[in-house]
Amino acid sequence: MTQSLTLEPMARTLAYRLNLSAEDRAAILRLPHAVKTIERGHYMVRERARATHTCLMLSGLSVRSKVVGTGHRQIVAVHMKGDMVDLQNSLLQVADHSVEALTTSKVAMIPRDEIIRLAEERPQVGRALWLDTLVEGSISREWVANIGRRDARTRIAHLLCEFAVRLRVRGLVLDDRQYELPMTQEQIADATGMTAVHVNRTIRALESEELIHRPHPRAIQYRDWRALAEVGDFDSNYLHLHESEPSLH
Repeated sequence: MTQSLTLEPMARTLAYRLNLSAEDRAAILRLPHAVKTIERGHYMVRERARATHTCLMLSGLSVRSKVVGTGHRQIVAVHMKGDMVDLQNSLLQVADHSVEALTTSKVAMIPRDEIIRLAEERPQVGRALWLDTLVEGSISREWVANIGRRDARTRIAHLLCEFAVRLRVRGLVLDDRQYELPMTQEQIADATGMTAVHVNRTIRALESEELIHRPHPRAIQYRDWRALAEVGDFDSNYLHLHESEPSLH
């Protein structure tokens, strides 16, 4: 089987928390896959569909979401380059949530049977996949706490802090103090359990306090990281990053 570098983001993600041998990395790169472009607002996976592939994000952003009986949507996670956004659905076979492209995205579609085979044949890769899902669970718990027990100002600040750290770790920011957040106020509302009007007021309040600055509507720039993190009750422990990761300042 030939090897390409298309799946290198997957290899880097899995090797971030667990040492992988050259053979393990080569086995990841040899996985059969098809690259697809998913337009903004289109679904990679729909709830209740039978999942046959795992989607690896190669570029762009996507969101996991659940729709409740009233028709309201709750965004439960945001994913970026290197994330395997459908590993859970693939292993459970039937999707219990939807995955939608937040921006036009490129994904590598990897057959679920190949993921299972790789985990069985390469135990260290299997453990790395396990760790990846455990960290996703840790992030999900933090999101539940954010929505359930923090006020609006803290929720928004926490979300902005998380994106700043995760994007930096993935090498997706050009400036440590500024990043692109391509979410509408309605989407931020869906991620924080608020209304779009309340999101707008809260973001404006953070700006008036000079905790953030928006050079344009999709850009977030912070002036004082410690102050923003304090307002957001943000502690990156739940992201399980390397101790060697440089701190934001």
